[in-house]
Amino acid sequence: MRGAKRVVLVLVVLLAVLVILAFVLENQQNVTLSFLGWSTAQLPVAVFVTLALILGMLIGPLIGGLLRLKGRRKQGL
Repeated sequence: MRGAKRVVLVLVVLLAVLVILAFVLENQQNVTLSFLGWSTAQLPVAVFVTLALILGMLIGPLIGGLLRLKGRRKQGL
């Protein structure tokens, strides 16, 4: 059973890699993002999406950890 789980995990990871590769290859158009007067250099769409994903993966756990600490402090009082 353990071997079957590994095979399924490898297949899921391989599928995810293929989907990401297809996304990157399909989104090679250069774009410029503008926000509040600040604009970026022209980069492919996939770069901006990847940066947003990484930023969200960093910020999400930080906010979750802060909320968990806040909840523990309230329980302790």
